[in-house]
Formats: sequence, structure tokens, C-alpha cells
Amino acid sequence: MAQQQDVLLPGATLGVMGGGQLGRMFVHAAQSLGYFTAVLDPDASSPAGLVSHHHIKTDYLDPAGLVRLAQLCQAVTTEFENVPAQAMAQLAAQRFVSPGAEAVEVAQDRAREKAHFQRCGVGCAEFAVIETVEQLTAVPDALLPGILKTARMGYDGKGQVRVASRAELASAWESLQRVPCVLEQLLQLQAECSVLVARGRDGRMVHLPVQRNLHQGGILAVTEVFPDNVPPAQAQQAIDAAYALAEGFGYVGVLCVEFFVLHDGRLVVNEMAPRPHNSGHWSVDGCDVSQFELQVRTLAGLPLVAPRQHSPAVMLNLLGELWFRGGEQETQPPWQQVLALPGVHLHLYGKQSARKGRKMGHLTVTGTDGARVRATALQAARLLGIADF
Repeated sequence: MAQQQDVLLPGATLGVMGGGQLGRMFVHAAQSLGYFTAVLDPDASSPAGLVSHHHIKTDYLDPAGLVRLAQLCQAVTTEFENVPAQAMAQLAAQRFVSPGAEAVEVAQDRAREKAHFQRCGVGCAEFAVIETVEQLTAVPDALLPGILKTARMGYDGKGQVRVASRAELASAWESLQRVPCVLEQLLQLQAECSVLVARGRDGRMVHLPVQRNLHQGGILAVTEVFPDNVPPAQAQQAIDAAYALAEGFGYVGVLCVEFFVLHDGRLVVNEMAPRPHNSGHWSVDGCDVSQFELQVRTLAGLPLVAPRQHSPAVMLNLLGELWFRGGEQETQPPWQQVLALPGVHLHLYGKQSARKGRKMGHLTVTGTDGARVRATALQAARLLGIADF
């Protein structure tokens, strides 16, 4: 494994595996600090590749591509959790890699992820691993009704089926091709929240304020961050849990941990992402240090400073269906009207075409107090055809 290098000062080249919108925003943050950037992504029109100094257009496991990335860069990160862990391990033999392959591998597998939660003393929903017919038969009655989730490659609600009975469970497992799955007990939720933690090579940790989230169809729709949005005791519990999970890995980088808030006020961890997260996008406009600058700092070994929120913020996800409100033909949403509202910040990701469920961009509204920001965000949502929240 490559030794951890000294601090990488501006002028060095930082690499990122993956060319999506998270990579694009990492590239922007790195470039604003004076770094050169390289992206490895097979898509010639990937959002991050289009704005980076270098774009290596190869598969994530292509040996020549990985060699080229290691030649160009002094350190490498990732922008999505499903990047092959073996690629990260291969790069780590030559360059500093953050996060490490182990953390990426654990986050790719729900069963291993839940084992990590338990190992770190962080509570999660009751669950059972299902890999065999025997394990399917042995599922406790208490886990029904539940949600059957594929152990790997699930995100934005994909690979998940609600089941109310043993017959539905068996049918759902068949429909998922009998791949390894996790059955989670269905919980009655009051709310959802997340916290983003950055941990440096020296073990120092900082975090963004805890974010209250609303999901629709398994995809994040709205994030709200302003005082008392999450009760202080709950917020501290979420921060402590996220710190414990990061510490349990000896993690270096930005880690997002998502939580369910139950009706009795208890917090249970849902999942984690070893990278910046959709729910932290608001920090670009609402904090003095964004989640992407924290990613740059952890990768380069720069000092970590605690982000300070200077404005209440509400973020709206902009999905591809907003481009088809008028019918089958793709048309631009009413940006002129939306941008006439106070405190609106529009971020589009440079994707070449829209489709239903595709994350095309986000809108962040900032202002002087939470109530006004929320009211403006609701105005923007109605103009765009987004459901009230």
C-alpha cells in the first residue's frame, strides 16, 4: 500500500473515479483551490469529465486507465460507492486513495454495512440476511411486514421490494433473481435525516449541520437545514453515531450517514455513503466550507476546519421529469421565473439529455430565516411542478 504522502499543495493533480455530478462538484472545488484534476469515467460526455483538466475515458477496471490515472495524479478519491473496490485497492498500491477500498467495499454490501453498524454500536433496523432457501425459511415473523433489499448495487430506491407476508417475501426474492438480500423490518417513520462527516489522516473530524430529508419514490426530493429543524438531542445523536462509524474504519474522506427518525423519537441508522451526498449539496451555497471542499481537504491532507452555516437553506432535487411537463417533447423548465425569486441558486449538471428519475441538477434557496427560505422554496417548487413538502 502506498504510504500517506505529505500535504499536497495547490498545483498538484487530484484524481476522481467516476464522472457524475458529485465528481463535477469535486472538480470545481479542487480547481477553485488551485489544483489540477483528472477524471476516470468511460462516458465521453460525463459531467465531471467535461470540466476536468484530464478525462481518462476507460472502464473502471481497465489496467491501462488505472495506470494512467496513477501517473497523472498524486491522490485519488471516488464520487460513487459502486466503483469497484479492487480498482481503489490497485490505485492505493501507488498513490494515496481516500476513502480506502475496505470502506468502499463495506458500503457496497448491505449485510457487511449492517455488521459494521453493529460493530460500532450504532443501532439499525432489525434485519435478516437472505442468501439461501434455508435463510428465507428461517426469517423471524417479527420482520414482516418488511422491505427486501438486494445486498449489492441498490441506490435511489432500486432493488427494493415491500413485502407483507412470507408468500410475498418468497415471490419478491424470486423476482430479484435470488441474489443475496437483506430483509429489514418496516419502521413507522416520523422523519429522515443525514449528517456528513469529514475525517482527516490525523483523525480530526468535522461535520456539516444535520440535514432533514424528504424522499419521494426512493429518491431524495428535499433537504432542509435551519435552526431547530432537527431537535438538538437528535442532531447530537446523529453526529456521534456518524463519528463512531468513521472512526471504526479509520476512515479518511467525507462520509454521509443517513438515519430514520421513529415516532418515539429514536434514531436508527439506514445506510452510509463513502463520499459526498445529495443531501449535502446545499453546503455550496449555505456554508463557508462545502462538502466538496472538505473532500478536497481530506484528500490533499489540508487542515480541516469546522464548516459554519451562514444561511438557512432548502435544497430541491431537479429530476428529469421536470423537462417533460408539457408532454413527450423535452423542454426547459421555467428558469426565468424561478431565478426571479430571492436567494435562489441553480446548479445544473451538464447532462446531455433528461429522463425520468435522472438527477439533472438541484436548486438551493438561502435567506435570513428558515420560514422565509421555506416559503420561497415552495414557490420555486410550484413553478417547477414539484410536489409541496
